Amino acid sequence: MEKEIINRVAQSKLITFDLEDYYPEGRRVTLDIKDWLHEGIILREKEFRAHLDEEDWTSYKDTYVAITCSSEAIVPGWAFMLVASRLQPYAKKVVVGSLEDLETSLYQAVLGDLDVSQFEDKPVIIKGCSNKPVPQNAYIMATLKIQEVAKSVMYGEACSSVPLYKSK
Repeated sequence: MEKEIINRVAQSKLITFDLEDYYPEGRRVTLDIKDWLHEGIILREKEFRAHLDEEDWTSYKDTYVAITCSSEAIVPGWAFMLVASRLQPYAKKVVVGSLEDLETSLYQAVLGDLDVSQFEDKPVIIKGCSNKPVPQNAYIMATLKIQEVAKSVMYGEACSSVPLYKSK
């Protein structure tokens, strides 16, 4: 007589938390201000403002924007603030930094508002693989938020997880 194969993972009370489910949809754009600087390294206010006036800001409608300067220029803070003020009527979110900084900021907002009561006193596994650009910081934020209420927190897949936290 053959033994019945039992899927213990499917029968467990383990809750899988997938950060990809919380990924804010929308186009991401890096706006490099290097080309608006004199010789790519010197900010001349009059020229800089002229470039801002010529830019088609409507092309950033409903996008997430990371403002950066890829040259070695020393850019005063007001320059990034000025660019952000032009983007504000169009972009969904604006940050200074890389696309990873942008993704971290987006997840910070999403996870900050996350109701974790569903994880109270339950074992939770934070899914490791992702097809979307989930930043490492999002995994840390999720771990810290979920472990406040969960019985245990693991990382990976149910069949091969790494224990991260267990309540005492």
